[in-house]
Amino acid sequence: IDPNMGGAGFGDFGGFGGFDFGDLGDIFGSFFGGGGGGNASARRNAPQRGDDIMYRMTLTFEEAAFGVKKEITYNRIEKCPECKSTGAAKGSDAESCSACGGTGTRRVTQRTALGMMQTTKSCDECRGTGKIIKNPCSNCSGKGYIRVTKKYEIAIPAGIDDGQKVAARAQGNEGRNGGSSGDLVIIVTVKPHEMFERDGYDIYCEVPVTFVEASLGAEIEVPTLEGHISHTIPEGTQTGTSFTIRNKGIQQPNNARVRGDLRFRVIVEIPTNLNSCQKDLLRQFASECSDKNHLKKKSFFDKIFKKK
Repeated sequence: IDPNMGGAGFGDFGGFGGFDFGDLGDIFGSFFGGGGGGNASARRNAPQRGDDIMYRMTLTFEEAAFGVKKEITYNRIEKCPECKSTGAAKGSDAESCSACGGTGTRRVTQRTALGMMQTTKSCDECRGTGKIIKNPCSNCSGKGYIRVTKKYEIAIPAGIDDGQKVAARAQGNEGRNGGSSGDLVIIVTVKPHEMFERDGYDIYCEVPVTFVEASLGAEIEVPTLEGHISHTIPEGTQTGTSFTIRNKGIQQPNNARVRGDLRFRVIVEIPTNLNSCQKDLLRQFASECSDKNHLKKKSFFDKIFKKK
């Protein structure tokens, strides 16, 4: 369908040589003993599954990583308890539609391109239900269904990621005519973490270390989702060097034995706000250093001089 056509389907083209495409099923039904309107009525009265309900939930990074239970409040369509979804007030019943005799359909004669044809259509009086409610239920205004506010505790599995969904079966809108209820679908949004980033089931962070720790090697504190742990970095660690701690990442959903890794990158912090004594010590340290202590710098300038 061309959206520029205003969303018109085949049934929206009123006349084409005096013929209404919308009556095609009814005409063929009258030839073969069926009836499009009758089939439509049967479908209307057939069991219908209730609609799903979408609910957006925001989680912290840790809640998504380890799983959490949350109680939510939402609106749901349910059968009216007063009339048991009949739509009729207590002490009364829906009556058979006199216009269609309770069938939900009516036979009409209309002029078509093929001449006068008798077709079967859904009854306008009862809207194809075959029933008329003269004394409607005051609780649901004769609709048979009401909107209620529900509370539900949903279990979010460990390892869920931003944008993923969790379905609570049969907690959506109730079905009609004996149909099953829809689902309550939770759409998860995960807040960014101030320290960690996630890629699949692995998490990443940066850890600052001092110039001395990087130079001499040290046992440093590394943050994880479960607290700090100790990790040894070797002598001469350069800024940007990455390390991996196994099984300290995100748990895979529904599998507590499988977790991703924690990968952290070392950032060497250059000291600032030095006093005169510290500066003198650094100058003395620099005077004791040679090219073998700064191999990257030596290699860099060697390449430049070679080009010249």
